[in-house]
Amino acid sequence: MVLNRGKGTFVSGHHLGPIVSGGLLGNCVRDVKGLIMTQNGNLKRRVRARAAKTGESYTAALQHIRRSQDDPAIRSLCMAVAQTSLFDDPRDASALHASGTEMRHLMEEAQKAGARLIHFPEGTTCSPNKRIMSENGPREIGPSDWTRCEWSVLREELEATRKLAGKLKLWTVFGSVHQLTSPHRPHNSLYVISDRGELVTRYDERLLSNTKISFMYSPGKNPVTFEVDGLRFGCSLGMELHYPEIFTEYERHDVDCVLFSTTGETPSLAFVAEALGHAASNSYWVSFSAHAPQSVMAPSGIAAPDGQWAVRCPANGDAAIAITNIRNDPESLARPWRRKARADLYRPHQIDGDPRSDGRNLF
Repeated sequence: MVLNRGKGTFVSGHHLGPIVSGGLLGNCVRDVKGLIMTQNGNLKRRVRARAAKTGESYTAALQHIRRSQDDPAIRSLCMAVAQTSLFDDPRDASALHASGTEMRHLMEEAQKAGARLIHFPEGTTCSPNKRIMSENGPREIGPSDWTRCEWSVLREELEATRKLAGKLKLWTVFGSVHQLTSPHRPHNSLYVISDRGELVTRYDERLLSNTKISFMYSPGKNPVTFEVDGLRFGCSLGMELHYPEIFTEYERHDVDCVLFSTTGETPSLAFVAEALGHAASNSYWVSFSAHAPQSVMAPSGIAAPDGQWAVRCPANGDAAIAITNIRNDPESLARPWRRKARADLYRPHQIDGDPRSDGRNLF
């Protein structure tokens, strides 16, 4: 409800006359209530119709319709994906400072190029080496001794990065170890910093490797999504690219792009194939961010919903960024059809009791 310079009251574009004392005010209030009830009824019908058509939940359908009411149908965003140098010793304060400096330099480059969001690898600040952290190491891999980590230096770098994100007005998603209360092991996490310099959420890796769950980290519990300029993002980390259920879950959460971050020196061609496959099978964007040593075979990049790379970083082992515009596609029929197909579409059409169908030994 807004006031039109005192001349009358408008509710969703309907002029209801001037607000005055007496009977007209009562009629006006009743008209407003009736209009709101009608609008709510129409909204519910639209939500139910979309849910029936696409097979998505009522909540997902409601979120989609509300977004389409508030924003233009087609939304786009300029985003950057990064590959960074690998720092794996959290005892080394100078290395922690160097990783922060490199990350912030890439943030500045992305902002100059017009990016609204930049996505970094797992352990951007530091990806602790299992042998360095092992209390039995380095020869034997055992429980990690997290007292070795320079936590105060790490927090200095996190705070400097948060402040720069606000200064640049750049959404920044990067990997770091997240300390818990002793004696609990830390999470392996992705921090999401808004363009106001606020830590708005954090994703904790859920499906950890054998070494990570046995000796290093506490697993996360929940998927995480956030929105920038009307586009919805999901987060994934570590080796979760191997698990399609992570990505189909985000499809059900109606994301437009999943940000996947990984670490290490050895490139994984399986990860490259899986990133493209998840993008194509779920009809959304997938941003793949890894450390620079992997780039000789698996550079960081952004995969489009057609399962092709939209952009990739240089394959030269250097820290770098790559930038492209991502967009939603409200006209695409792929996602609605797949949701419908997964919602028991075929059961009523299956044939029972026909020997030509039931028998497996006939031509």
